[in-house]
Amino acid sequence: MLKKESTDITRAGTAVSVNNVSKIFTQWQRENAGQGVLRNLLKPQKKVISALDNVSFSVKRGEFVAYAGPNGAGKSTTMKLLSGILRPTEGEISVFNMSPEKDRVVLMGHIGVLFGNRTELWWDHPVAQSFEWKKVIWNIPDDVYKRNLETVTQLLDIGALLKTYARELSLGQRMRADLAMMLLHSPSLILLDEPTLGLDVVAKRQMIDFLKKINREDGVTIVVTSHDMDDLEEMAQRVLMIAGGKIAYDGSFDGLRGITGSMTRLTVTASEKAAPIFEGGRLIKSGGGVYEYETDITANPVGNLLRQLSECDGIKDIEIKKAPIEQVIALLYNRWKEVDAHILPEK
Repeated sequence: MLKKESTDITRAGTAVSVNNVSKIFTQWQRENAGQGVLRNLLKPQKKVISALDNVSFSVKRGEFVAYAGPNGAGKSTTMKLLSGILRPTEGEISVFNMSPEKDRVVLMGHIGVLFGNRTELWWDHPVAQSFEWKKVIWNIPDDVYKRNLETVTQLLDIGALLKTYARELSLGQRMRADLAMMLLHSPSLILLDEPTLGLDVVAKRQMIDFLKKINREDGVTIVVTSHDMDDLEEMAQRVLMIAGGKIAYDGSFDGLRGITGSMTRLTVTASEKAAPIFEGGRLIKSGGGVYEYETDITANPVGNLLRQLSECDGIKDIEIKKAPIEQVIALLYNRWKEVDAHILPEK
């Protein structure tokens, strides 16, 4: 697909290494009325924000890693540091054994970056012209460009968009075109910040399937952020959770679920008008004879649940499934608000 000959750089076992990195921003505070205006002139006030606080992690070549956290946790800051857009206040960052700060020009030949709220497409030109511009500026060989253009055009279904002006694209179309453009030079690592932002179900499905495909078949290393945890769970094998500028969890999604207990959704279809009652079940939704409960199968094993429900009258059907990862994350976010974020070992 998008594969090109590996170099000594991209053969490295570790694609990304972040060691004791901190990033501090300074914000000047302003008041627009009364004595505050005079105070600003005489004694300007500034606010120091610690976006990242002594963060360390690594990503192996070929991994698909989700990078998640609440608003303001430091996700986008990390992506900008990895791509060389920002410099760390403290600590060291290495991408394919290069410094994003010092070796950015060389490094950009091996990585791709996509921010969901930004575009590199020329607004008043057809999409194909933006692609041709990248081919020339990035000095992409003709054979590589042709092969990759054919691949992304087919897999991302953008053939009908190539002659369309960027300003006339829908959000989903623009995101697919931006992703295609990012991949034209066969990056070995791609950094995606909210790539499914605002996409409809069909566009999101295309995006997710494509990313999984190039990771699985081409070994492209992917680090992705998103507020949609269900998307992240489907795409990535590993999740890094950041809260308060610190890494709070590094492991699998199953391990993340284990931290909050084995939260489970139990759906019961019954002929009775009253909801079935059983130990450890909290009714969260009902309608049309279908009742949805939340329960913890660690405290209340499945065998015990089924035994209790078998004693209820009118049960027609029972479905047991994991609680949505969004629910698990919401619970963890609430915990992290109350205490300082700390490393939670994988279970």
